[in-house]
Amino acid sequence: MAFEFTDANFKESAVETEGVAVVDFWAEWCGPCRMISPIIEELATEYEGKALIGKVNVDHNPEVSLQFGVRSIPTILFMKGGEVVDKHVGTASKQALASKIDALLN
Repeated sequence: MAFEFTDANFKESAVETEGVAVVDFWAEWCGPCRMISPIIEELATEYEGKALIGKVNVDHNPEVSLQFGVRSIPTILFMKGGEVVDKHVGTASKQALASKIDALLN
């Protein structure tokens, strides 16, 4: 299951980690977000123990969204060592997201 990032846990979970974190910014009312949600869940399961993959509900966590300048959703940030190294806005295939994660893990 995808990790639930919040304003309260984001810094310690995604920024202060040496590993790879993939953060999906979403909202319940967003159609494209609901389309990509099952892909994020599958990736979270497949990469468990290798990368932290989770979601931020932008309606409930405005600080993180503002901090990273998220204006369109879904926005997916790819982080390594606490730094944003890649970003994707909009829907994407599972294969496209997995290849970005694989590149960060190698």
